[in-house]
Amino acid sequence: MTQKYWNKKIETMPLDMLKKLQLKRLKELIARVYEKNKYYKQKLDGAGVKHGNIKTLDDIEKIPFLTKQDLREFYPFGLVCTELDDIVEIHASSGTTGKPVVGPYTNNDIDLWGEVMARSLWANGLRKNDILQNSYGYGLFTGAHGFEKGAQKIGAMVITISSGNTKRQIDVMKDFKSTCIACTPSYSLYIAEVAEENGLDPLNDFQLRLGTFGAEAWSEEMRSNIEKRWGITAHEHYGLTEIIGPGVVSECEYKKLHVNTDHFLTEIIDPKTGETLENGEEGELVFTTLTKEAFPAIRFRTRDLASLSEDCCECGRTLPIQSRIKGRSDDMMKVKGVIVFPSQIEAALMQVPGVSDNYQIIKTKKGDITSLSVDIEPTEERFKQGSLNDLEKKAEDEIYSILNLHVPVKTIPPKTIPRSTGKAKRVISR
Repeated sequence: MTQKYWNKKIETMPLDMLKKLQLKRLKELIARVYEKNKYYKQKLDGAGVKHGNIKTLDDIEKIPFLTKQDLREFYPFGLVCTELDDIVEIHASSGTTGKPVVGPYTNNDIDLWGEVMARSLWANGLRKNDILQNSYGYGLFTGAHGFEKGAQKIGAMVITISSGNTKRQIDVMKDFKSTCIACTPSYSLYIAEVAEENGLDPLNDFQLRLGTFGAEAWSEEMRSNIEKRWGITAHEHYGLTEIIGPGVVSECEYKKLHVNTDHFLTEIIDPKTGETLENGEEGELVFTTLTKEAFPAIRFRTRDLASLSEDCCECGRTLPIQSRIKGRSDDMMKVKGVIVFPSQIEAALMQVPGVSDNYQIIKTKKGDITSLSVDIEPTEERFKQGSLNDLEKKAEDEIYSILNLHVPVKTIPPKTIPRSTGKAKRVISR
């Protein structure tokens, strides 16, 4: 019988034992960074913290937060806690809003990354006899590399195709009989669209059974569309370059997001005050890497909004459960006094028959006033039917039912919005 857990001892460890392990590792972490890195030493001295001050997990609140601006200030290797000779691999963020965040890894860090990714993919249902088509972009981005390391540790075959060249993706998927696709959720829909344009049926002409998706926010409604389009089970992955890449949080068979908290200590804080919130309250995710060597991150503010629960899961895992990301505090828009996240608009649009998976939110700011409108592509069939005013009205009504806010919707011809092989650009500013 196939084993249910990748690492049963850790994944089903009683919560009190898990917290003892976290505390032990936290003390070791503080002692290590204090000795190995002058910037962390200054930061901890300024807060009056030494490893001897850490008596409980709550004592982590004495340590100042780490922000993306801090990481850019110490670019590229200012927060490294090993010798540079010990670093064997480098990754980095895109750097589209400033200096990229650099993620260095020792050999032990690489082993850790492969382990948490194997644990995550195993929980999704990936097994040794699977063929994983890795359609995340290779390069400095962590995504493709993390999925490759985890799948290979399980023993699955990995097709290192990277993103782009969508026609070739389809040929390879069909010829190699890929059973799992790893990419952004929006790209999976674009692959399906191109397959249909080439006379193929995503439901019947491929062997896919599993999708492992991440790197962008997507709604439950989008998940449902992907599963229906491909006839697969779609699972979410969450991770950050600053923490390790993918492998921080992933879903079990019940689609509950479990945090690998034996390696990544998680807090939820009020994004405005920094105050720690209770389990079940929604706030900003903060992570501390308990076991990474080259680049430990202590109390890193993610800007991602979610909640945590320590309730027991049907799958038997005791690892805490994280809600799906509601959005980034950076993405939050205030329109006529209403707080709006792009994911809420996506959820509304996906409820309207005839609206395709392709849309864009247009944010317009005049002085202090922000207004929104939405461009939607109808499906080919719905576009041919005409009466598009009716479709716009239904989409506007659905958005109003969720937000209690009138947002104008305009239909545009199919295939007007640029497609992406990575993260889809859902919000544009004018």
